[in-house]
Amino acid sequence: MTKGDHVKDEPVRQRLLAEATRLFAERGFESTSVQEIVVAAGVTKGAMYHYFDSKDDLLHEIYARVLRMQMDRLTQIADGPGTIEQRLHRAAADVVETTAANLDDSKIFFRSIHLLAPETQKTVRAERRRYHERFRGLVAEGQRTGVFSDRVPAELVVDFFFGSVHHLGSWFHADGPLTGAQVGKHFADLLLTSLDPGAGHVHE
Repeated sequence: MTKGDHVKDEPVRQRLLAEATRLFAERGFESTSVQEIVVAAGVTKGAMYHYFDSKDDLLHEIYARVLRMQMDRLTQIADGPGTIEQRLHRAAADVVETTAANLDDSKIFFRSIHLLAPETQKTVRAERRRYHERFRGLVAEGQRTGVFSDRVPAELVVDFFFGSVHHLGSWFHADGPLTGAQVGKHFADLLLTSLDPGAGHVHE
């Protein structure tokens, strides 16, 4: 395929993803047929199967494209300039902001992940794990160098933080009082505060 062909064909792939996202949101993954998706996208089943192996594959890609974008951004931030505090703050704010900006995709996916084939679920979990491990590496780097408190293991710090990020879908609204960027800054501030080595213990 030449570069020109790729550019010409790309709208078909994007249209399929856009219509699948809309239909999955409106009707649910189980209640949406491949036929309905291709009719809405204005393509044939053959055209869909050129890009996607199955309805499972479509659902996976709806989320995977967001995760790939977030991984690229995290890598740039983690390997970029700045102190470890600055890089972790940027990374934390970014994942909140990009999740808020793509909330429908994430909500659709997590609502339906249990319906995916076991192998697809395994692939998704591995992709998410790679992201979390890269993020955890920033926390661990700060703990090793004494910049961050190591009272709480890095694994738990990351699990706690991402538990809050994954909860965004239950309350965040684009037309709410705070933007995704503002929420991201608050979440990042909270994360950095929790890692401050000067903060005292909470006594039993």
